[in-house]
Amino acid sequence: MSAAARAVLLLIAGLFVAGGVAMAMLGAVPAAVGLAGWGLILLVGVAIERWRYKPLAERSPGPDWTVTDERFVDPETGKMVTVYYHPGSGQRRYVAM
Repeated sequence: MSAAARAVLLLIAGLFVAGGVAMAMLGAVPAAVGLAGWGLILLVGVAIERWRYKPLAERSPGPDWTVTDERFVDPETGKMVTVYYHPGSGQRRYVAM
């Protein structure tokens, strides 16, 4: 996801939460819970997307990493991606070629 799209989603989530707080202060608690709840769900979704889907690396991670036979074309960038594996930790890294 691009930085601009992430910023727009965070703005919308913030407005939902702020609107929910304002509605709660005006006494419309059920509607406030719904609006603030959707804002929080959106915030968590953006945070998970940022944490889970890391950007592609441009070079191999290091000598203790093993290149695998896995190759694929990244649909977002169109670049060929090679997968590296770290035997000690089980981590995987995705490197654009």
